[in-house]
Amino acid sequence: MKKWLFAISLFLLCSLWLSSCSFPGIVTTNAQLPLLSATPRATPLPPVRFPQDEAPHRDLTEWWYYTGHFDAAMPNGQTHHYGFEFVIFQALRSDLPPVYAAHFAITDVTRGQFFYAQRRLTEPHAVIPNGTSTGGFTIAVGDWTMQGLNGLDHIEAEMPNYASRFTLQALKPPVLHNGNGLISTGLSGFSYYYSRTRMVLSGTLIDHGQSLQVTGTAWMDHQWGNFLPQAGGGWDWFSIQLNNDTEMMLYFIRDSTGKTVSTYVSYIDAHAHDTLLPASALHMTVLGHWRSPVTGANYPSGWHLQVSVSHLSLTLTLTPELKDQELVVYQSTGNAYWEGAVSIQGESNGQPAQGEGYVELTGYAKG
Repeated sequence: MKKWLFAISLFLLCSLWLSSCSFPGIVTTNAQLPLLSATPRATPLPPVRFPQDEAPHRDLTEWWYYTGHFDAAMPNGQTHHYGFEFVIFQALRSDLPPVYAAHFAITDVTRGQFFYAQRRLTEPHAVIPNGTSTGGFTIAVGDWTMQGLNGLDHIEAEMPNYASRFTLQALKPPVLHNGNGLISTGLSGFSYYYSRTRMVLSGTLIDHGQSLQVTGTAWMDHQWGNFLPQAGGGWDWFSIQLNNDTEMMLYFIRDSTGKTVSTYVSYIDAHAHDTLLPASALHMTVLGHWRSPVTGANYPSGWHLQVSVSHLSLTLTLTPELKDQELVVYQSTGNAYWEGAVSIQGESNGQPAQGEGYVELTGYAKG
């Protein structure tokens, strides 16, 4: 995802808190989507609990991540289509104050433009309940805020020309990845990870001074644990929401040589049952590339995927809504990444299927 230029004071903090000048959970690391491990732990970690584990924890690394698509009915009767990303990261090191970083992005599909903003904040007075609160989470970086409890969330963020005030209501229970929501990273630590894979979005977007009522669908990730950044590598991460009320999450993790070292494929059916599929069930082909004029990174752009197991046959083509959806966020998290809205066409078990999704590409911008 990202690389940065800091003020002198933040460079000093970076050298104290982080193993390199990249924010925990974002490349140049493989920490955000850690490797699966079959090695048992001598002391089992506690299970995920709701609503307690929606709130912040006193772990090294944590984030709350929203992506999605929404539409606005314009006064002229036309529909304006958008994608969005909003994330807040929390980093704790020793007994130093927590550091927060945040990104907000709008993919203005109808206008054919991509906009983003970034923030960072050191918060010495932050209250971190460490998984004991039953009141959900309330996190702010300046006037950018997110709140949530039991799958009813509220997010607000603004940047030049755009301001969002969204309510999100989960339609399905949270998906605990790897079956129990706990993914082992071996020597680098552990990660708890769950997603709300289908949330109804409603609210207001102020677009270039015009207040618009919007509706859409969102996806939310919450991940935390005592894991640290590792040098090199990256990942390609995909969220897929189809119009038959099913979802998929998949990712490929690469080591510093570019070799894929882990593949994860999860399918959530219309009844919210999550199935972890074998990597051999997935075949994915990259259809093209887009080279960033800012970082020089050569990102994959367009994908064809096939999934075939006994109960499921999928053939899908994912097309970026815009080629350029790169965030260059040197001043907040220290790297650059591509995170973008995609449209989806294909078949599911022999029936036509379409949908929308988001793709995150990290580790391609090396400078």
